[in-house]
Amino acid sequence: MRNLCKYLILMLLLALFSCDNNEPKQQSPITKSEMKNSMEKANRYLLNEEEEDIENYVKRHGLTMTSTGTGLRYQILKQGSEIKIEKGEQVTLEYELHSIAGDLIYSSENDGVKSFVVGEGTVESGLDEAMTYLHRGDVAKLIIPFHLAYGLHGDDDKIPEYATLVYTIKIIDNQ
Repeated sequence: MRNLCKYLILMLLLALFSCDNNEPKQQSPITKSEMKNSMEKANRYLLNEEEEDIENYVKRHGLTMTSTGTGLRYQILKQGSEIKIEKGEQVTLEYELHSIAGDLIYSSENDGVKSFVVGEGTVESGLDEAMTYLHRGDVAKLIIPFHLAYGLHGDDDKIPEYATLVYTIKIIDNQ
């Protein structure tokens, strides 16, 4: 009986020590293919969430927007002249820039008008693209998805990461 008890205690100790392995378990490294699939899933999720937010915004505000192939949406609120804006032209905008949640971020009233040459890439790509659909004097509303705005990082000031932007603009100069 004593030997049986010793044997059981020995077996119990062996079982405990064999289960208690303090060494970190090695995981197999993630392959490039697995990483790519994970990133694609994450991007699809973010884009779907943003699309839903944009659709809700459009419905809530009763907007009738035109959507471009890139995801930019715009609506001309007041038609200006018939002179279309072309790449290479200087434009000047009065504007209000809001988050999709409605928070005012920047405005020409507080920060001065915005001037740039269309097509030079000195502003958000969505704002630059929007100019190619507009005319001198137009007043328009733009919804710019984060991938056409400030992307993953924001502007390191008032625009946060992954921010969908809503511009209300008036094109006041186009030379």
